[in-house]
Amino acid sequence: MRFQLSEDQRALRDGVRALLARRFGAEALRAAVDKPGRLDRALWRELGAAGFFALRVPEARGGVGLGLPEAVLVFEEAGRVLLPGPLVATHLAADTVPGAATGEAVVTSAGNGLVEWLAEADVVQGDAAGAVPLRSVDPLTPLHRVPVVSRVAPVAVLLTAAEQLGSATRVCELAAQHARTREQFGQPIGAFQAVKHLCAQMLVRTETARAAVYAAAVTGEGADIHTARLLADEAALRGARDCLQVHGGMGFTWEFELHLHLKRAWVRTYRAGPTTESEESLAAELLAHPT
Repeated sequence: MRFQLSEDQRALRDGVRALLARRFGAEALRAAVDKPGRLDRALWRELGAAGFFALRVPEARGGVGLGLPEAVLVFEEAGRVLLPGPLVATHLAADTVPGAATGEAVVTSAGNGLVEWLAEADVVQGDAAGAVPLRSVDPLTPLHRVPVVSRVAPVAVLLTAAEQLGSATRVCELAAQHARTREQFGQPIGAFQAVKHLCAQMLVRTETARAAVYAAAVTGEGADIHTARLLADEAALRGARDCLQVHGGMGFTWEFELHLHLKRAWVRTYRAGPTTESEESLAAELLAHPT
């Protein structure tokens, strides 16, 4: 099985990265943190115009007509910059909810007992009756809890894993950059064995998760999706923690983006459903097909 990106896939990834760098760079991220709970509708419509939500909608119905591997690449870039909003829910509704494909409508989901961005959503899929606001650990993801719990769709789990992969990649980059430039005792801290080990472990976890996420996007199999989810969660959560260790006290400051990656990674683990569900589903697949 080949996981090397095609020329078109690389162009798609680079185009999305350039769009997000222009429209949601460091200043926009900080502005969003300073105004929690408010979704940038102009950015949402621009994402729609770029085909972010209609990526997997057939061309005959006005979409881009691409597949799950391309969607994974796009959501990886969204996770890399901590793009806020119910991206997965709106993407999955693009072919059924009017306005979702173009970004005119914001769609959220009441799956797994949590609802993201309920106050900003135009459409809520699932039962949101009795929703109670929660104090979200992530200032860029307002949450409500609902009494009705349902299983999360496999594609939603995979796209969430792709966002986790994006975060893992970003914190790995931040750690390596800091290790090269921060000096102690007259040399870069990256020269010290303990810091080398942290950075190496982050890279291994990230690239292992990348292989699993890309493979699941190609096969679409349940066991592959659950594997990708578990590895991507680990890469994002442990990567953010290790990156904090590399940065020391600087990593805890509100002005630095690192704490936001850790907080968003926590929220994403809940969005994808309990970790035990993925573990149990994967175990059941392995037992059913031991070869």
